[in-house]
Amino acid sequence: MEGRLLARARAKLEAERQEHKREEYRRLDEVMAAIPEIRAINSRIHAIMPELVGLALGVKGRSAEEMAAESLQLQERRARLLRQHGYGEHYLDEIFSCPLCRDSGYLENGQICRCLMTLYKQEQTLELSPLLKNGDESFENFRPDYYSPLPLREGEPSPRSQMERVYQYCRRYAENFGAEGGGNLLFTGEPGLGKTFLSASIARVVAARGYSVAYDTAGGLLSVFERQKFPHSDEEYNDAASRVRQLSGCDLLILDDLGTELSNAFTQSALYTLLDGRLRGGRSTVISTNLDRDGIERSYGPQLASRLEGEYLWLRFLGRDIRKLRKERK
Repeated sequence: MEGRLLARARAKLEAERQEHKREEYRRLDEVMAAIPEIRAINSRIHAIMPELVGLALGVKGRSAEEMAAESLQLQERRARLLRQHGYGEHYLDEIFSCPLCRDSGYLENGQICRCLMTLYKQEQTLELSPLLKNGDESFENFRPDYYSPLPLREGEPSPRSQMERVYQYCRRYAENFGAEGGGNLLFTGEPGLGKTFLSASIARVVAARGYSVAYDTAGGLLSVFERQKFPHSDEEYNDAASRVRQLSGCDLLILDDLGTELSNAFTQSALYTLLDGRLRGGRSTVISTNLDRDGIERSYGPQLASRLEGEYLWLRFLGRDIRKLRKERK
């Protein structure tokens, strides 16, 4: 799990816990003002604990059974008073959002609780907000009717049949991520054919299943590498280094718009180092680009082109620019 995101999730859980504590104190003040006897009962219940400790240390006194009986009687008396005054008998109980971990975020066996995992997934989704910018990027909203049922060229599949195959593969990839080892995808095709949309759909499903997902454009990614190598301050270096670690170590990296950034010897080296490191670490990457293989080789050199060709499944996107089709249909 990404430490930075986990820390934010834990901070949210702690904020909830503190809010519950404030509500507990408010309820206690309210009840003791309305039922003064509750204060004496609570004091007596709390006084039994030191007696139990003393008994465990060998101090002579009442038996544990006697103290347990008194405690039970006091609790029953408190419950009756609460009911008589219109309160629920559990009105003064501790308040928790999650009864499994009592808002600690961790179970007794040390495993992370589902409540903290839920908050962690929310933080992951926030990190993906630039990719999920429209809010409708999901497999359920994929529209095959935007793709022609007629082939663009003789001997080619129709855009609709091709994109239905691409869609089905992407959905299986996302839903089985981890169980089948993930893998690497490269989306290639003209602009406006849904490459970013399906990348976002994959990211949404994989993140919701608890895997760490990072997104960036090729230009944004390489800008981070530049800030790490040529920082203007220690703070800028630390921020860039943290982002590089996230991009390098996440379970799934979505790299969008490869080929639209300025390419030079530094960017070529940085990109190759990142993608090669992820391959060696068995981490999955989804890349979208408007370039074909020759274009990738011209922009990034034969070494990277060969790596992408040998280690990535290339999925070709066909059709007309969906953004233009939407305007025409309005």
